[in-house]
Amino acid sequence: MPDIQHAIQIEEKPEIIYPLVATADGFGQWWATDIAPSQGAVELGFFNRATIYRLRLKVDHPPMHADWVCETGDEWNGTHIVFRLEDRPYGTLLRFAHAGWRSETEYFTSCNTTWGELMYRLKSAAEGKPRGPLFLARDLAYH
Repeated sequence: MPDIQHAIQIEEKPEIIYPLVATADGFGQWWATDIAPSQGAVELGFFNRATIYRLRLKVDHPPMHADWVCETGDEWNGTHIVFRLEDRPYGTLLRFAHAGWRSETEYFTSCNTTWGELMYRLKSAAEGKPRGPLFLARDLAYH
């Protein structure tokens, strides 16, 4: 099963970064604005809600490890979105994986590119230089 993987250095402590990757409010600062609670999970809406991903936090070990399982979506269903934070003298190394894809499709490749952009938005939000979320509630496509 293929995985998307990224690593990025963030000049901030894990305690600052963790809420950005382990909460709906955190996601709203760098990922998407269309976020709603749903039966103990979080739903993220994309492209005027044409796509909705429901994520459930399966591993919550602040401030070092958050693992979300996706419960919806043709290709995302059953995948894991994993954030591991490593405290370093110069900040934090964030290791990211979107793991457990069934195959490497065109959508997988597209998501890999998108996750790369999202890592830089997450870094900016954590370092106090927010660029805002990539996906806005009323957008037909990301900006």
